[in-house]
Amino acid sequence: MNASIRPTGQNLSLWHAVGRNRKARPSLQENLDADLAVIGGGFSGLSTALHAAEKGLSVVILEAEIIAWGATGRNAGFVVPNFAKMDPDNIVAHLGPEHGERLIRMAAGSGDLVFDLIRHHGIECAAAQRGWIQPAHSAAAFEKVKSRAGQWARRGRPAVVLSREEIRDATGVDGYFGGWTDKSGGVINPVEYARGLAAAAEKAGAAIFERSAVQSVSRNSDRWNIRAAQGTVRAAKVVVATNAYGGRLNPRLAQTYFPLKVFQIATEPLPSAVRKRLLPGGQCVSDTRRNLFTFRFDADNRLITGGMHIVGPGAEERVPQAIHRRLARHLDLKDLQPIEYSWSGIAAVEPDFLAHLVDLGPDMIAGFACNGRGIAMTMAMGRVLADWAAGTDPKDLPIPFAPPAPIPFHALMRHAPNALLPWSMLRDRLDARSL
Repeated sequence: MNASIRPTGQNLSLWHAVGRNRKARPSLQENLDADLAVIGGGFSGLSTALHAAEKGLSVVILEAEIIAWGATGRNAGFVVPNFAKMDPDNIVAHLGPEHGERLIRMAAGSGDLVFDLIRHHGIECAAAQRGWIQPAHSAAAFEKVKSRAGQWARRGRPAVVLSREEIRDATGVDGYFGGWTDKSGGVINPVEYARGLAAAAEKAGAAIFERSAVQSVSRNSDRWNIRAAQGTVRAAKVVVATNAYGGRLNPRLAQTYFPLKVFQIATEPLPSAVRKRLLPGGQCVSDTRRNLFTFRFDADNRLITGGMHIVGPGAEERVPQAIHRRLARHLDLKDLQPIEYSWSGIAAVEPDFLAHLVDLGPDMIAGFACNGRGIAMTMAMGRVLADWAAGTDPKDLPIPFAPPAPIPFHALMRHAPNALLPWSMLRDRLDARSL
């Protein structure tokens, strides 16, 4: 099976290639004053700016490239309103009842927040709030997801356990042991969604500048000076919303997370007969494997999947082919359509798999590391950061807040996720009951 790849080139991802609402914005070429400067024009920055502007704050976004250039425009468009690894009871044990339940409530409503914003602002982004499904690839995994679903259901979420037969009917895939679904999840075109958020933020009064990489940040009396190549923003408060794309802006911050490279592919549109079998309800899927397996369809019936893989020489060509073969194998598609688009991006992953707010000095804060739950979590995080910008004490926010905590031996440990991947893949293969 040979899978040809259409290079995305300057389009960056499938979503950029098919997007229709691109608006070119100017670079910063003047000196401005603002209540809030936001560094980064991805989901975190856009959500922060929108919610802060709606509170009456003057807001300026500085984006080094274009809106949705980084992880915001390179993900698979899954809206998943929970945590990548931690279950609610674990979070309460980790953070304590008060702070833990506060964070859980924030995450629980994050999917609804995404789709509420879409409806409120009339954003056209192929949105479908039809649920997120997590199938269990083994009997042991099914016991874990039953517990997970129960923990969310006890907190009032639309979490439902699915039997082996119900999972087969919902996904079109035979062999899973069961699973669960959160009906508040769903799918979007993330680039179109980001562009809609940017337009809504501008309508609320925020100013957005593209191609305006921040060159330096300095403190002068009670204001921050954020300098780009041809202009400066003097701001009372600053939000750093670069996630794993911060470059050298704050080297100490970059040592607090693992940068994780994730690959994505989209096939050519599938025939209607195959499309009717797979995900007939239009949900998205990410299962319980250590080497996560995901899939969904876009509005044109392209089948989309992705994940980590062993990087190295030739990875940009080699990895998409391996992901395509895996997709065909797991979905029992002997004549799967070839790859039409292939792309990759970087996610920031915290050792505890929770989002964090980082204290970078007086009136400067970073919000990052959504650990593969970026769309839903960053929308909720942005609303929280807007509360901070409007005067809420950071200790009263639902996300953990602390100074930077660099990972010991970060120069070596930053490679741990990829170094451990072969072992995770082997353990999946050795599981006699894996699909």
